[in-house]
Parts: sequence; structure tokens; C-alpha cells
Amino acid sequence: MALSKKLILASGSPRRVELLAQAGIEPDKLMPMEIDETPAKSEHPRSLARRLSKEKAEAARAAIVSDPALKGHFILSADTVVSVGRRSIGKPERVDEASNALYLLSGRSHRVFTGVCVITPSGKLRQTIVETRVRFKRLSTVEIDSYLASGQWRGKAGGYAIQGFAGAFVVKLVGSYTNVVGLPLYETVGLLTGEGYDVHLNWLEAR
Repeated sequence: MALSKKLILASGSPRRVELLAQAGIEPDKLMPMEIDETPAKSEHPRSLARRLSKEKAEAARAAIVSDPALKGHFILSADTVVSVGRRSIGKPERVDEASNALYLLSGRSHRVFTGVCVITPSGKLRQTIVETRVRFKRLSTVEIDSYLASGQWRGKAGGYAIQGFAGAFVVKLVGSYTNVVGLPLYETVGLLTGEGYDVHLNWLEAR
């Protein structure tokens, strides 16, 4: 039995694909959306995550509007922002940027915000924002240099991937673990099922 309604994931993130698979969801199409992720002046990290997830979903909707084969699909997007106070830490592109991020997070608490956005086949837009608090141990120079050498910081919000080696840095986590990985499953599944996307059909076929 196939799902009667299909899903577009407005992301190319392998982590989000893996998390959706954990919940029994397989997107029918991946549509990574390239948008400007620069925070606006004085924009709070929570607001940034909400805005970027909405912009990605709307960009995907605009991209499929002229494609009859994709009409009637759900669109799912997400954006994760790591912050210390009101300062957003982006996705480092260079080693020095990742190093600066790790030194900033070392021995401190930070927050991880993920905005999740769903656009239904009828055009209804639903959003939620999820917050997780994370505290890192005080990192030594050897730990930071070794982590940078691993390359696991590349393309990751805040310059780390909690599901990898950086999981050993975490002293305390309050909230959703999957949110820190990149997609809060409880809230995402809730949004989709609340709008009529039947996640559980795949569960019935998993035997």
C-alpha cells in the first residue's frame, strides 16, 4: 500500500533524510533550496530559524508550481540555528570559522533552534519552532584540533555534529536530541499527521 499523498523535502541534508527514515517517512523528492541565510540586523536566532524554514518551503512551492507531476505534494522544510545568547553561529565553511565556533561553545551552554515548516497540498502553511539547550565540556586544544581534523564540522550548524564525535563533548542536554541532529521528529511527525499525511501506513508495511 502506497501513501496516498507524497512528500517533497526542501533539503538535501542526509541527516534529515535519515531522521525521517527513522520515523518511517521516505520523501518522494529532495529539493535543496539555496537561499541567503544571513541573519538580519538584530534578528534573534529563534526568529532566524523560523524565517529560514519558511523561506525554504516557499521557495520549493514556487519551484514546483509549473510542474503538474508535483502538484498535490506536501512540502517539508527545516532550518537549524545554534546560538550563544543572541548570537547566531552559522555553518562554518572554513577551518578557522569552525575553530572559533568550538572555542566559543567550549565550557558553555548554548541553544539549538530548529524551525520546521509544512505546506499542504491545499497551500496551507504550518510552522513550529523547537528549542534544545546543550552544555559542552571545556574543550582542550587537542580535542578541538582533532575534531577539526575529522572534518565532521563541515556544513553543520554551530560547527559540530552531535551524532558524531562531538557527542562526547555534551555534558547536558535538555529537550529534543533529534532537534540538535537537525530535525525534531516528534514535532515534525505531529505537523505532518495533523495535516493529513499518513505516516503510519509505512509502519504497517514494515513487517
